Amino acid sequence: MKKSEIVFGLLKIPVDMAAIMLAAVFAYRLRAIEDPIPGFHTPFTLDVFQPWHEYIEFSTILAIILIAIFAFNRMYAMKITASIWKEIGKILLATTVWMALIIAYFFIIREFPFSRLALGYSWLLTIIFVTFGRILIKIIQKSCLHYGIGKTKVLILGETDIANIVKKELFARNEYHLIQPEQTITSIEDLKKFIKRAKIDEIIQSKSSLHKRDIFQICRENHIIYKFIPDLVEVQQINIDISEIKSIPILTMKSTPLEGWGRVIKRALDIFGSFMMLIIASPIMLVTAILIKCTSKGPILFSKKDDGSPVMRIGQYGKKFRFFKFRTMKPNTDGLRYTELAHLNIRKNSPLVKIKNDPRVTKLGRFLRKTSIDELPQLFNVLAGNMSLVGPRPHLPEEVEKYRESDKFVLTIKPGVTGISQSQGRSNLDFDTEIKLDTYYIQNWAIWLDIKIFFKTIFALFKGYEE
Repeated sequence: MKKSEIVFGLLKIPVDMAAIMLAAVFAYRLRAIEDPIPGFHTPFTLDVFQPWHEYIEFSTILAIILIAIFAFNRMYAMKITASIWKEIGKILLATTVWMALIIAYFFIIREFPFSRLALGYSWLLTIIFVTFGRILIKIIQKSCLHYGIGKTKVLILGETDIANIVKKELFARNEYHLIQPEQTITSIEDLKKFIKRAKIDEIIQSKSSLHKRDIFQICRENHIIYKFIPDLVEVQQINIDISEIKSIPILTMKSTPLEGWGRVIKRALDIFGSFMMLIIASPIMLVTAILIKCTSKGPILFSKKDDGSPVMRIGQYGKKFRFFKFRTMKPNTDGLRYTELAHLNIRKNSPLVKIKNDPRVTKLGRFLRKTSIDELPQLFNVLAGNMSLVGPRPHLPEEVEKYRESDKFVLTIKPGVTGISQSQGRSNLDFDTEIKLDTYYIQNWAIWLDIKIFFKTIFALFKGYEE
């Protein structure tokens, strides 16, 4: 999913909130006019007229309730909706239900402490202002698409009548940029080359000489959305979204549930969780920094390699980022794992290097590693958006270079301070098992799974400390 889609999806919430509150303010001011329509007298002349602060407090609560109704009615979908008229219909329905609930509430408590006329004005003005806000967002979004910002590059594989209908429809939509290969793609190798050259975001497959499984695997490896137009109902046990273009059913094979609101919720939890953990752990981090400085020469953080270049890790979509952790080794010994200490590597048939009883590690460093205190500075990486609290292990660039193509699926999401593999056996698992566990996590992400992994990691830490 494009970042622009997420931005505009999130933008709807504050715009709606502002529109609802603005409607409430206008309703209050209109209620103050005794004769809003010349010559027409309302039956609410003796209607209750509340103090301003009470009215605003109550209106804020009602606005939050309406936002919740909008959310329940799936009005904050990240994807661009096809028709503004459908959106207006949803606004009208949701706002009417909201007003009916308010009236029902007043009827139950047998009071009408707030102006009935103001409520009537609020209903009408809320529909108008929220609709205006949504139209404004659409205009801005379409302007961005007009200049190529946020457009989705789509490749359609297969020459069928249905595929041609889909092509025609996508040509008419601003949010898509249909990529046409100069020559027919007849092999997987041709597809790989074209994807890298054209920087494709999405592939839609109709009937094609290429096997669906092969194309889906390539899409996973390159972090591309894969959709196919089924002849009949073809379903795999994986995350699937069903949509349609001109009444043609299209299945979207999602690599992970971490799209749209899942991604937003996880990021919000990361920011809140890392911020709170930094506050709680700050005394421990301060003491650790002092102990490192007092017990060995060298910097407090392991942030530079032996040659002075910054320590990097590979993050989401294969992007490099600056990585921080407390130094646990003697200075200028990082590169020895590939030279003098290479014979001690217990993971010889793996892209990863692990040295048991590593002679480079200081006495304090062993304690920091066993308790995972050395990883606390990674919380700054989480705040910066390079990492998540829970996710696959962040690996070194030289390790990722040795990955098989299928292993690169773990780069679909942000790496984590902890993860499902660490919670299962910390660093005792072999590489293939770690990849399988991380793949399971990516395909089956849920908030409860993050919580479970977090607490299992804590138990694993205590177990490791006891051992």
